Order: sequence, then structure tokens, then C-alpha cells
Amino acid sequence: MSHYHHSVGEYIQFLQSKGFPLKEDAIGFIYFGMQLTEASELLVITAIEITLKAQKRFDGSFYLSLLENMKAANITNKNEAYQFAKEKNIL
Repeated sequence: MSHYHHSVGEYIQFLQSKGFPLKEDAIGFIYFGMQLTEASELLVITAIEITLKAQKRFDGSFYLSLLENMKAANITNKNEAYQFAKEKNIL
């Protein structure tokens, strides 16, 4: 899942094409979290990716908590996000 996607919508389409079906409510939750935290598309995409790797499915509350914590820690790129996830024993 290391392909670069320019938008959250493109990333969701990519996941669906790879067999990760996201239901309408999950997609709504993804955008809700993005608006709530004012996170960048890159941070949202990375939070989705880490959520799927850690939980093996999309878990909305896990995703939102992860996104909020990454935003609070001033994570700005994918490498920092993965380092954060390792430090928190998420991955």
C-alpha cells in the first residue's frame, strides 16, 4: 500500500480496487475525522493505512483516535507517522 495518492478519495478507490471494501458509513467517518482534526490528506491516508495494518479492517474509533494523536504530535509525513505508530506499539 505504498503507492502515492493525491487525495483521500483516490486512496479509498485504490483500497476498494484491492479488495478492501469500505462501506458508506466508514467513508463518511474518514471524512468526518479529516474535518474534525483539520488533518492533511496525507495524514488521513496514512492513518487509514496504519489502521488497516494494525486492525486488519477499518475501525472508525481506532482511526479517529490515531488521527487525533498524530495531529496532536505534529506528525507531518508518512515516516513520522510510522515512527509514531511503532513508538506507541500500534505496529
